[in-house]
Formats: sequence, C-alpha cells, structure tokens
Amino acid sequence: MASLRANCRKVMCIGRNYADHIAELNNTAPKQPFFFLKPSSSILPPNSGPVLRPKGVNLHYEVELGLVMGKTVRDLDPQDEQGALDAIESYVLAIDMTGRNVQDEAKKKGLPWSIAKGFDTFMPISQVIPKSRLPNPHDAFLRLRVNETEKQADSTGLMLYRIPQQLAHISRIMTLEKGDIVLTGTPKGVGQVKAGDMMHASIEVDGQEIEEGRIQVEVQDRQGPYEFKET
Repeated sequence: MASLRANCRKVMCIGRNYADHIAELNNTAPKQPFFFLKPSSSILPPNSGPVLRPKGVNLHYEVELGLVMGKTVRDLDPQDEQGALDAIESYVLAIDMTGRNVQDEAKKKGLPWSIAKGFDTFMPISQVIPKSRLPNPHDAFLRLRVNETEKQADSTGLMLYRIPQQLAHISRIMTLEKGDIVLTGTPKGVGQVKAGDMMHASIEVDGQEIEEGRIQVEVQDRQGPYEFKET
C-alpha cells in the first residue's frame, strides 16, 4: 500500500456528485463535472496510524469510491464506457477528510480550499480492491459509521456523473497518469468527527462486503505549531 501512495502523482476529487449531499451542504448542482486536487501526501494507507485533526479545524468525513488509474488517459470520449473502465487498474475505498470550517471560509472569501483537503492523513484508504471484486463500479454500496452509528449508506448508482464522464472531463484538462487516484464523490450523511472517534467504512456488492475495502481508523488531535485561524 505504500507503493500506491508512492506511485500516485495526483489525487483528483469529483465534487458534488450525489444530489442529496449537494442539498445537505446547501450547494448548487454543477452543470458539468468539477474536481479539485488533494496531495498524494494526504494518503493514509491501512494500519498507518490515526487521522490527525489540526487545531481549530472542524473535521468532516466523506466516504468515496476511488479509482486507481492503470494507464495514461487524455481526451477520453464521455460515451466510451469500456475505454474508461479499461483505463482503471483497481479500486480503493477512501475517506476524503475535510476541514469544513476551513473550506467554508475559503468559499465565502473566494479563496482556494486546498488547505481544507490537503493536511497529512486526510485521505485514509483501504487495501487495493481488484477489479474482479467490483464488476460494476456504478452498482456498489458505500457505508461509513462513526463509532457504532451509521452515518453514510448509499449506492454508487446515485452518482450524477458516471465514471466515463468524470474521466473524460478530467482528461481534457489534465492528463491522467498510471497510479493517479480519482475520488468519485460522496453520498449524503457527512458530518463531524473529533479525537477519540473511530471511523469504519466499507463497500458492498450484492449485499456482500468486499473484504479488501474495509477502513477502520481512529481520529486524534494533531500536535505541533499549526492552528487554523481565519485569513
């Protein structure tokens, strides 16, 4: 799993790709896919320690299906479903950790919100999920619970923009390279975690949990000099 992080040059994250999640954050639905980037240094492989909450940060979880690219993709046709699937080497489950108050302030002031997504440990991932375990990425079920309470539980079939459209849009702007990871959006139910909370994420196909797709990770407070303050 360390090699997955080492081989990842960029993490592309599709935003606002589930309607109920758009509504819960009072956002507007995009007319086309849009994305932002997380640094590969935010990737937290399994059993690599806790998610660290920086001082002053309201930390939210967002469970997502991740695509690990297996080849270079440029100018993909959005109608080319087979081409898109063939370009994917494997999958991962991921939790896109977000400093919500950091993001909200940036949005309000028209500033970039890379900081809200980019802290170290802000992308816990599962083991690699072989493609054979997930024959149709648009027919899987994502779950996330905090401690014993289920918070997110929805089908990837609810994506507003399917994977070929996502990869087509990204690849017309930035070349996707082998090892890059694409996060495909999060369903409704996002919320806050604090130090001592344990996050459990999973993915199912036909009601059966995919063993490689489990995430279990604790949240702890980050030590050190950084503290978020409004700019």
